[in-house]
Amino acid sequence: MTSSEHPGNSAMSRLTARIDSGAGDLDSTGEQTTMYDATIEEVDGRNIRIGDKWLADFASCNYLGFDLNQEIIAASQEAIERWGTHPSWSRLLGNPALYPEIEERLTDLLHAADSLVLPTITLIHTAVLPMLAEGGAILLERRAHKTLYDTAVIAKNQGTYLERFRQEDLDAFADQLRKARAAIGAGQPLLVCLDGLNSMTGNVPPLAEMTALCERQGAILYVDDAHGFGVLGENPSPALPYGYRGNSVVRHLDQGYDNLILVGGFSKAYSAILAFIALPTALKEKLKYSAPPYLYSGPSPTASLAGVLAGFEVNDRDGDLIRADLYGKTRRVLDHLDALGIGTPNVSGSPIIEIPVAEPEKVPQAAELLWDNGIYVTVAAYPLVPKKEAGFRIQMTAANTTDHVERLCGTLSALVDQNIIITQPDRETGHA
Repeated sequence: MTSSEHPGNSAMSRLTARIDSGAGDLDSTGEQTTMYDATIEEVDGRNIRIGDKWLADFASCNYLGFDLNQEIIAASQEAIERWGTHPSWSRLLGNPALYPEIEERLTDLLHAADSLVLPTITLIHTAVLPMLAEGGAILLERRAHKTLYDTAVIAKNQGTYLERFRQEDLDAFADQLRKARAAIGAGQPLLVCLDGLNSMTGNVPPLAEMTALCERQGAILYVDDAHGFGVLGENPSPALPYGYRGNSVVRHLDQGYDNLILVGGFSKAYSAILAFIALPTALKEKLKYSAPPYLYSGPSPTASLAGVLAGFEVNDRDGDLIRADLYGKTRRVLDHLDALGIGTPNVSGSPIIEIPVAEPEKVPQAAELLWDNGIYVTVAAYPLVPKKEAGFRIQMTAANTTDHVERLCGTLSALVDQNIIITQPDRETGHA
């Protein structure tokens, strides 16, 4: 038979070819390292097995180790016996009692006016941000997460004014705020969107200065703290540099919520599929009847809901000790990097450490040496990232052992000895 007799097959072939032609070098990234698209066969603590190879996992975002906590696991199992694996109502139709309990405890933890929990941060962004910015403007920080960027583009396509800014240049930011306000006029929504703890640099924004500038122009900060919530908290001190309670970058930097909306998630530190938006109660009630994830989306699984509630208990009792341990392990790696002369954007001491590779072409070589030494990391190869940012990212967790940390430090030394990673690179470091 000819292709004309099978138009569906022909159309699919054309679609596949078009996507392939637009992918450029992206379709070859999986061939660069065994650390892409890997199938993990087994987990033992923070050790993972891929094929017959056991590795220390430094690619996990389970910063507090709650994914392995037996108290949380037991609470999830008990809740499943009561609620089943998945309460399938949308939140508009029916809320298991787990939901309001989470929101009450979360609101108290954050010191916020109110909170609304939904399945993921991505769903929150796509449902809420274009709605909030309608008829107005978005200023988007240049390093903001891809999900924020994609959502801002959706808003732009719906008529919202959109411009990028750099949080390192506050004078230019102030000027952009003034121009955006002039462009949209008084009374129209002006949102400034940015990450809290940045997922690549490991740094936090100059939130106090930005808040003051936003107040002058009637702008609202929209902060995505996916990686900071659970790790960073209030009243940081030399005794506990990450701060107490793990209640987000907003509290860590001693800011409030008068002109700020905080979006965060439990999928990192709390190891659960759930996310939240901290906001005024009046806005929460509006979103209940206008945000598609509340109206229509399938909810989070029971294990995640129960895991969050049990995580609150563990956090209240042991969280600060866990964060102190996490800081100590992270500090060991950062001090070793300093001794080796390896520059990293991380100037905050957070557990996200980006390591530059001397040349983009050496990323597979770095990945191979890490693999051979039993170290698993997040590989950032070109074209997934710009060439000047090619390298790999280490994510420290409380479940990584002292042996893991020492093995990692030894492997970093070997990477320097083989001239694979850069010492003292000329690259932007962000803001502490």
